[in-house]
Amino acid sequence: MLKNQKTRLIIYGLLGVLLLGKYLVSPDKTAEELYPKYAASPSKFMELDGRKIHYRDEGEGEVIVLIHGTGASLHTWQAWAEKLRENYRVIRLDLPAYGLTGADPQKRYTSKDYVDLIDSFLTQLNVKKFHIGGNSLGGLVAWLYTTYHQEKVEKLLLLDPSGFPFDTTPMVIKLAKTPVLNLFIRYFTPKAFIEKNLKEVYYDEERISQETVDRYYDLTLFENNRQAFIDRSYIEREDYTNRIKTIKVPTLILWGAEDAWIPVSDAAKFKAALPQAVVKIMPATGHVPMEERPEESLAIALDFLDN
Repeated sequence: MLKNQKTRLIIYGLLGVLLLGKYLVSPDKTAEELYPKYAASPSKFMELDGRKIHYRDEGEGEVIVLIHGTGASLHTWQAWAEKLRENYRVIRLDLPAYGLTGADPQKRYTSKDYVDLIDSFLTQLNVKKFHIGGNSLGGLVAWLYTTYHQEKVEKLLLLDPSGFPFDTTPMVIKLAKTPVLNLFIRYFTPKAFIEKNLKEVYYDEERISQETVDRYYDLTLFENNRQAFIDRSYIEREDYTNRIKTIKVPTLILWGAEDAWIPVSDAAKFKAALPQAVVKIMPATGHVPMEERPEESLAIALDFLDN
């Protein structure tokens, strides 16, 4: 009888775990769910070597290409784009593994993969000369792209760019690289977890709107994006920083003084490699100046572009 009671307790315990898991698991969100909200006009899609690239191409004039960072999407530049498109042709895209471009079946997620993607993408659009800017991972892609295709780049804008090795790793990336624990990233993703990450990249938490939290949450859960994030975390990072000194185009280095993800001290490293660069440090600003302080950061960028 005791044995039967123990068996029943085990069965009830397993049923409890399964029932709890049903409510804790965050299922992937489908294109049908997210396209109406995040891919309405002026969004477009481009089939490119087995990938369906989500992008926006707005305005007329000199071309400026903007590249988002880790965990973000083309929407990170929305405030900039709304102003820039008055005088520029603004092109943004979701890199593979992020936004509505989503996972790459071939897992082409290295920095050089992204550089090659950007070049093929712009060739398809018949864009031959342009300014290019990027934030965080997007900054790395922008400066690395410039080292390979300098003849196409007119000016380079780097907002808190990655590239140089640093001692600390954001918790979300540590989790993604840890077996078993990364199951939390893949299947259990409460909105509070996304909000916590945003509080790390913003300095002023009061500037994080509910709309921003919802957008990051929805696009993180887009089908297979979480698995792609984990796959990216395992990629061996190559150090391309010896190529930075080859850049000759005018360059702006814009950094949030309170960046908790990539230290503002890295601005000096970029300046050392690029003596001709203009460096601007924004006080009371975190890792995403174009989101946290769009008007102030854009004013700095426009001054650089216009002069």
